[in-house]
Amino acid sequence: MTSSVPYPPPLTTAEQEKLVQTIKDWSIANGLTVRPAPTVIPDEVNSTGIAAVNAPVTLFPSPFPKQCFVQGKSIQTAYNALYAAVSRDEAFLAQMVKEVVDGDDFIRNLWDVHLKVKAEGYTQNLSLGLFRSDYMVHQDENAQPPVLQVKQVEFNTIASSFGGLSTKTSGLHKYLAQTEYPLLDKALPGGSLDLPDNQSIHGLAKGIEAAFHAYGKSEINHPTCVIFLTQVGERNVFDQRHLEYQVASSAIPVFRLPFSDILTTTFIKETPKRQLLYRLPSNPSKVFEVAVIYMRAGYGPGDYTDASSWQARYHLERSAAIKCPTVLTQLAGTKKVQQVLATPRPASEPSMLSKFIQDDTDQAKALWKTFTNIYPMDTSEAGLEARKKALVPEAAKAYVLKPQREGGGNNIYRGAIPEFLRKTPESHWGSYILMELITPPPVENVILRNGQIEQGGVICELGVYGACVWDQQSGQVHYNDEAGYLLRTKGDKSEEGGVAAGYGCMDSCSLV
Repeated sequence: MTSSVPYPPPLTTAEQEKLVQTIKDWSIANGLTVRPAPTVIPDEVNSTGIAAVNAPVTLFPSPFPKQCFVQGKSIQTAYNALYAAVSRDEAFLAQMVKEVVDGDDFIRNLWDVHLKVKAEGYTQNLSLGLFRSDYMVHQDENAQPPVLQVKQVEFNTIASSFGGLSTKTSGLHKYLAQTEYPLLDKALPGGSLDLPDNQSIHGLAKGIEAAFHAYGKSEINHPTCVIFLTQVGERNVFDQRHLEYQVASSAIPVFRLPFSDILTTTFIKETPKRQLLYRLPSNPSKVFEVAVIYMRAGYGPGDYTDASSWQARYHLERSAAIKCPTVLTQLAGTKKVQQVLATPRPASEPSMLSKFIQDDTDQAKALWKTFTNIYPMDTSEAGLEARKKALVPEAAKAYVLKPQREGGGNNIYRGAIPEFLRKTPESHWGSYILMELITPPPVENVILRNGQIEQGGVICELGVYGACVWDQQSGQVHYNDEAGYLLRTKGDKSEEGGVAAGYGCMDSCSLV
């Protein structure tokens, strides 16, 4: 990136119009798309559900420190192994659940599903994790000179989205760098941007394929398949479809199953193995044995509207299908687990992390560098100190309060924390964690959302994908790989960053 040209380069009205039109057309032609919200195209206009619009995206790839990008990518296989190990430690997870379950019926119900299946015996030891570890850049002012590092925002163990659209966004920016940026009045010459390759579609699909092949052939003479478990009315369908099509290109049957239809289209074979069978709704004579269930639904309370919803999750959990994730792996992704793993090591005592990765190893040291300050909100000494900070408006401005949830839009930020806590029963406070906000270096960019331009300061969040297949009983890891990256960007006045939740946009890295 040349220092003589400001970044992003200033655009004339004509240049901006041309760039926006190019992005719109490329996005539709290449599947960088979402279903429109009713606020964009009303349902009465789109009554047949055929409309698609380009996903919100930046006009330029955002500058991202190369050493931070390399750091996040290089540590992913260690994170995969760590969370596979956490999911295997039932006693540890039981303690985590115990500490947050007051005031959190969702976590209690998930744990109850596990206990119910455990009582009758699990029949599938293999687990699949399609993970995403999210980071922001932190500038350590205590080091001289100041050092840039990534600090973990959260670790996702279920429905780690945007692998499909992230590959497409990288492709969009590479196309613009070749064809459009060199033609600007304040040109970015061809080859001046360091745009890393991004194969998240292939990387995540390889994880699903590894699990599918590990499942093996049917013992009851049915063709085997992969199920994508989905939400009704999913707007982010094309992100999922890119991954689905990649798996299907390896001659693996893939079907989409709405969470609400689990009990009407699947049944469990009455054998010791409890094979999960799927009857094709469009042709009931076709019955497949489900080898892998990839869950893009079931991660939040909104998917469990009644008792039958929980029965459906239990139905899947007790089957022989390889789950992505199991209930235990989903619980391993709670914010409480993240907080406990990041608890500073007491003097002369082992850290909590050492339960899973030995202290003072290179892997442990690399993981510690990504941890930020996270505190419990319980009645422990550390929790009482955190409560004091959270209840003082001025002190609370440096923090975010997080429940045990996935999917965006759930957190309470800065000055809103004290009032939120005062309205929440104190007995429920322990189900939250308090995280110190990460303040990344300032970045400028231009966002295209719903045909409108937003320009100014932005905050970027790097997500690194990982794929892992392991044995819950023996601990043997059959597959472990880093699987591409995601860059999400939001205006620097926005608190939340979820793209599907309407806050952030798709982006890619220009390494600096």
